[in-house]
Formats: sequence, C-alpha cells, structure tokens
Amino acid sequence: MLVAGLALMVPVLVDSRRTLHRAMLLGGAILLGLRYIHWRATETIAPLGLTWDWAASWSLLGLEMAAIAGSISAFVMLSRTSDRSSEATRNLGWWGEAPMPRVAILIATYNEEREVLERTIVGAQGLRHENKTIHILDDGKRDWLRDFCQGHEVDYIRRPDNRDAKAGNVNHALQVLAADPPDYVAVLDADFVPHRGFLSRTLALFHDSSVGLVQTPQHFFNPDPIQHNLNLSRSYPDEQRFFFDTMQASRDAWDIAFCCGTSSIVRWQALQDIGGLPTESVTEDFMLTVVLQNAGWRTVYLNEALTEGLAPEGLKEYITQRTRWCLGMMQIAHSRVGPFSRSALRLRDRWSVLDAGIYWLTTFPFRIAALAYPLFYWYFNIIVVDARVPDVISFFGVYYLWTLVALNHLSRGNIVPLINDVSQLVGAFQITRAALTGLFHPHGHPFKVTAKGGDRSKIQVQWRLMAPFIVLLILTVIGLLLGLVFDRFAFFDAGDGKAVVLFWTLYNVFVLLLTLVVCIELPRREQHVADAPEIAQLVTDGATRQVWLVQLTTTDVRIRGLELPAGSQVTLRIADVGDVDATSLGLEGDGCRLQLLTTPEQANALMLRLYSEDNEPGIAGARMSMLIRDLSRRFASSR
Repeated sequence: MLVAGLALMVPVLVDSRRTLHRAMLLGGAILLGLRYIHWRATETIAPLGLTWDWAASWSLLGLEMAAIAGSISAFVMLSRTSDRSSEATRNLGWWGEAPMPRVAILIATYNEEREVLERTIVGAQGLRHENKTIHILDDGKRDWLRDFCQGHEVDYIRRPDNRDAKAGNVNHALQVLAADPPDYVAVLDADFVPHRGFLSRTLALFHDSSVGLVQTPQHFFNPDPIQHNLNLSRSYPDEQRFFFDTMQASRDAWDIAFCCGTSSIVRWQALQDIGGLPTESVTEDFMLTVVLQNAGWRTVYLNEALTEGLAPEGLKEYITQRTRWCLGMMQIAHSRVGPFSRSALRLRDRWSVLDAGIYWLTTFPFRIAALAYPLFYWYFNIIVVDARVPDVISFFGVYYLWTLVALNHLSRGNIVPLINDVSQLVGAFQITRAALTGLFHPHGHPFKVTAKGGDRSKIQVQWRLMAPFIVLLILTVIGLLLGLVFDRFAFFDAGDGKAVVLFWTLYNVFVLLLTLVVCIELPRREQHVADAPEIAQLVTDGATRQVWLVQLTTTDVRIRGLELPAGSQVTLRIADVGDVDATSLGLEGDGCRLQLLTTPEQANALMLRLYSEDNEPGIAGARMSMLIRDLSRRFASSR
C-alpha cells in the first residue's frame, strides 16, 4: 500500500527531464530488485542436493538473476536523458557564409517494389536542403529500376556482386563517390521516406567537430504485427517506441547512442578514417558506431520524427528482423571492438555493447522459462518456488509495481503488462536460438533481408509460429485440470507455493491466448498519419460541397457526408495537392470510396503530403481506456 501510494505521487513529484529525479526513481527500482533477488536466493529455493527440486529451482533462479542484472543495467542507463532539439535549432546553418555542405543520400535497395521506392525517392527530392545528390544502390540488378532512376534524374549504382549485403552495397557506393566526395553521407532504407527537415535538422548537430554520426528515430506509418493483429494501432504504440523515444535518448546522455542504419547521417571524413562500413557483423549499423567511437568520433541522437517508413507487416518478417539484430550483436561481442577486446574503447562503450548482448541473452530465454517451469509442478510435483503468498506480494509485487510505475512515467506509458510480454514472447524461440548460436558460432550465417510490403489482403494463420504456443497452452490447461481432478498430481507439498504457481499459471494462460491471436494475421490496408479526418471541397454536377476525407492514400480515399453511386465522376480539392479527378467505387459506411485519378505531379505532391511532413506518425504512448476497448473488439470480431 505504501508503494502504491507513492506510485500515485510519481507523476506529480518526479520530473522525467531531471537526472536527480530519474536517478531516485530508478534507484528505488534497483534496490527493490536487489531485495527481491536476495529473498529469492535465501528463502524460496530447494536445498542443495541432487534432486529435481534443486535442479529446477536453482536453474530458474539463475535465469531470473541474469534477467534482473540486465534490468539493473538498463535502469542505470535510463537514469539520464538528453534532448538535442534546442541545440539543433540554435545551430541551423552553422556554416554561415561558407558553401552549403554537400550531402549524398544513399538509398540501399534489394527487392523492394516500385511503389515503395518511388515514395522514398520523391521524399528525398523534396528535402529543403538544396545541395544534395540522390543515389539508388541496387543490389537486385533490376533494369526497370535503372530506367526508373533515369526518368527521375536520380543516380543509379549497381555493383557486380552482393558481397557483405547492405554494408558491402554502401561501401561500393562510397568508392564510386570518392572521385568527387561529398561532405556528409545520409543513409536511408528503401522504405523510409525523409521528412522535409531531415537534412537541415541533422546537419545542425555537426557544428561540433567531434560528431561523426547523427542518428534519428525510426517512425512507422503502418502498424507492426503486434499492434495490427491485436487491433491496437490507435491505442498502443509500435514495439520500438520505448527504444527510440526513451532508451536512445538515455544512451545519448551517456554518450553511447548508436547508429540504427536508416535515418542517419555520417561525416565523410569519419567514414574515411575507419575505411567505410564494417562488415564483420550483420548489424553493421551498431558496429559502425563502436568502430567510430574506437577512432575518436562520437554518435549523437536527435530525437525528432524526421523520417517514417514501413514496419515489418508479417510476423515472419518481424521475427527475422529481430533474430538478425540478435545475431549481429553476438558477432560484435566477438569482434575487434567487443566489450573484452584490446581496443581503444572507453569503459562506457564496452558497457554499451555488453548491455545490448545481455538483453538478447537473458530477456527471451527467461520468457520461455516463465511458461515452462510451472508445468514441472503440475505434472511432476517439482517445487520450483517455495514461498508464502504475503512474501511474494511483499518482495516481488512491490518490485514489479514500482518498476512498472517508473518505466511508464519515463516512457509515456509504453510498458503494458500482457501486451509487452506477448511482444517479446512471439519471437522468443527463434531469438533465443539465434542468441545461443551467435554466442558460440557467430559467423557463417546468411544475411536475411526483412521483406516489406507485399499482398496483405487476406487472413493468414502462421501455424508454424503458433505451434509451440499451442502445445504450451494445451499442456498448461491439462496441468491445471489434472491438479483439480486427481490427487496424484499437484500435491500440497508446496504449501503456499501452490497458490503462487496457480496464479503464475493462470497468467500464462492469458499470455499464451494473446500470443495465439497475434499469430492470426489480419488483412491490412495502407495506414498513416493522414487517416485523421479533414474537410475538403468536392465538385459534382457543377455544385461544390464540403465532405470529410478519411483513409487518404496515394490511390484512393473514403469520404463521409456524401453518398455517390459507383462510377460517378467528381473533382476533389485536396490541400497541398490541388483539384484531383476521382471516380466513385461505391458506397461504404456513411459515405463512399473514391479512386483518385492523379497526374504525375499530383501523385508526387500527394506522396510528399502523406509521408514527408514534419510530424510524428502513429501514437507515442499507450492509451489504456482505448486499449481495453480495442482489445475487446478484437476478441469480439474473432468470435
């Protein structure tokens, strides 16, 4: 009750921008975590001996201690934060009367569709910084893309092989550019569209001659699989928001922010000093930062929404991306700039790499263990945790509640129980395998590109991903039933520990059910910030009427307030685009859907309007009342 009362005061008393306040808040979480682990290690585990109780309880304790060690490292890191927006504003155009810096924008591509590439190219061309060149780095050797670039007056670069994947692709382009080198190099993934102020805002931070790279956050105009499949795209932020909005800002305060590949800009001289992008890891972006730090260059973080792109839309792609990040981190740990290497890295740089490695090695195995260990009790009467319920509430409950309050206060409510568990659990088996494989055999694994776009018009059930969770759910439910029906299972030997395992098991049932729902991929349509309704003028039969625009995309729009039969020809006046001819596709809801018949100029203007405005797509923090409503609707629609 004391901690709950203090938690109510946190939003009033704690200023998340002040280091002292953050340190006190997270210092409390660290102390409570240490208190909990001491209790677990001294009062809840089986005595030493060659018994199954000893093996199960001690192994779980080991996994839990490793996970809490990772949490403590994160708490220390989160005790600081930085915001460089005012610094960027003060130093806009810092070069003064000198020539405007020349920036080469490198857009790396492999197999993306024309629509994906076109909006990125149009966005790059619309940047406010005039002294720029745009280069498409095609690792797919596509003739249609070469012709497309010629038609859009964009430089096209093709290399003879695909060695070293994206890092090799960028390094080949750097060799081409060396004949007439730029001052800075901006790197964009093929599906990331820059906002108009991307270059002007990031270049401002290069006023500091020690800065080698500026990283900006990644925002997405489409929901990730967790948001979409649970119907939470308007009430729960994308899975990476905590990292980009909270963790990277804290890393920057410690001077250990790192490059995340796309949406970054690097000084040409810094790249020359290190010989281009490193190729020893499949996550060349993180390693680029460490190699730059080893050479004396800094990476800084500008926490402004200056690009937006495609999040992986399918679960398989989502998991592939994260297993690649995990494997790449293990490769960096083994590299010449690993945490235990004889490099020139500072102690905090080594901590940065070690912290990331611990995250991948502990978080996901512990998620699996949390599902599996209760089964040992239900089927084999193995006592995993021997604890009284009041003690569990006092030691674990207090630590969990305070941590939840602290992290949500610092991250605008982005840590939601159950949902956060599901987002980590859905790829836990694959990521755990990648972590262990990378730890003992880091090299010799093929680079896998994260597929983006594609046909998402039908329901897809990911049976292979779902299978282990179905098995775990069946085993969990059967174990509960056996404990209820038969005296031969789930004895009372555990005392209060049985109540603990019962609550733990019921929680697992809800987590597994939500995970199964996530594995059922729902149809998609294009979504972005422009989904917010706006008033527009519509001309039909010589009369002008006001209508509401909703669900605006580059090809169609739904209007409210007017019903038009299919085939009706109208003109729609869209802000920043002009008068666009359109054809009604038929009635829909309280209005109708129109197909937009744009000219090439209007199509480009519409893409700039949708993807390049300096705003923040999506939502930044969880909205609990809406989340509960949206989740309820998801289960109602499933039924």
